[in-house]
Amino acid sequence: MGTAKVAITIYGAEQICASCVGAPGSRDTYEWLQAAIGRKYIDESIEYEYVDIDQPPNVEKHQQFVHSVFEEDLFYPIVFVNEEMVAEGIPRLKTVYNELDKHGVRLRG
Repeated sequence: MGTAKVAITIYGAEQICASCVGAPGSRDTYEWLQAAIGRKYIDESIEYEYVDIDQPPNVEKHQQFVHSVFEEDLFYPIVFVNEEMVAEGIPRLKTVYNELDKHGVRLRG
């Protein structure tokens, strides 16, 4: 348990989501999540990725998801743990932690 790689992907933009005025920006949320997860979990098995929805990388899965962000008017940042969307808009740590627990990420001693 706890040896499989877990990918955390945050989709966001430099401009704050119109529905999230007053919330931290996507990049700030990305950094905050890394710090919060690193305090609770041994995060050697976690890979973090930030995807700018205004300039997504030329990777099919990212291109497709960014298209749906705009098509479905999703709130960002959007947080995925592996292939599971765990947050849209302002992420809740408890939800992210629950998903990490399901994947067997080890807690700090």
